[in-house]
Amino acid sequence: MRRFIMTAGLSALALPLLALTAFAHVTLETRQAKAGAPYKAVLRVPHGCEGSATIKVRAQIPEGLIAVKPMPKAGWQLETVKGPYAKTYSYYHGAKLSEGVKEILWSGRLADEHYDEFVFSGFLAGELAAGTLHVPVTQECEKGEARWTEIPAAGQDAHALKSPAPAIVILARQAGEGAAAQSVKAGTLTVEAPWIRATPGGAKIAGGYMKITNTGKEADRLTGGTLEAAGRFEVHEMSMDNGVMRMRHLPKGVEIKPGESIEFSPGGYHVMFMDLKRGLKEGDAVKGTLVFEKAGKVDVEYKVGPIGGGAPKAGGHSHH
Repeated sequence: MRRFIMTAGLSALALPLLALTAFAHVTLETRQAKAGAPYKAVLRVPHGCEGSATIKVRAQIPEGLIAVKPMPKAGWQLETVKGPYAKTYSYYHGAKLSEGVKEILWSGRLADEHYDEFVFSGFLAGELAAGTLHVPVTQECEKGEARWTEIPAAGQDAHALKSPAPAIVILARQAGEGAAAQSVKAGTLTVEAPWIRATPGGAKIAGGYMKITNTGKEADRLTGGTLEAAGRFEVHEMSMDNGVMRMRHLPKGVEIKPGESIEFSPGGYHVMFMDLKRGLKEGDAVKGTLVFEKAGKVDVEYKVGPIGGGAPKAGGHSHH
């Protein structure tokens, strides 16, 4: 690995006191995210190279960060390099992705005394295990370059590196984890591990999640359902639209095609329980139903996970 050219431009006003002896790094604004969910990457570039203006910013996309779309910047030229992934990943609507953007290059000019951000959206594949993803970034300047590409070895402290690559700590999705996860069969459909996020006091809505697999030869459709603690049940979808997360109601529900599975998860398809009659407490179990066009009404029991967290682990509570 080549030795990196260290950069200048330290601002004592912008960095903690303990960092006064170090140079500012290129970093990600959001440094922790869940697998199986959209991710907006904001790369923060604090300065140039030894006082020289930045003219190119090159980001390498790590394996498992899929469906990447860079945000154009006024005054900057945008290029991408696409290629195959190491494996095929699950995406929205049951789609499978086997290739995508592997590198992004912005070309323009950023003076050393200025700060800027470079943005792209993507999806952290549900197949990712808990751990750390690194997004190596190279700054090419009018004079020299700064390569923020160092990745710590196993057991090494990333803070000890001179030019660390920006990193994302991945929180693995937990849906279906453990032998106690509920699985309900209805004809050719299997509903796995239904769960709900706990609600804060006074909340009137809650999100529900699960996995539905169709092993038959004909499509079926989830059209509705109930929850004993709610007045209404709706099917919703969250998706990225030009870098903006949007949610929409699906009045016709969701089709489960033959031989395919649909993941209902935070940041994608989910069911919305409206007009809650009471709060939902982590560790509880709440009875409900799902209604399908062909399979009919199916009784299910939703386990309640932590507020803002993932599915409850086997045996009840989810610990962090």
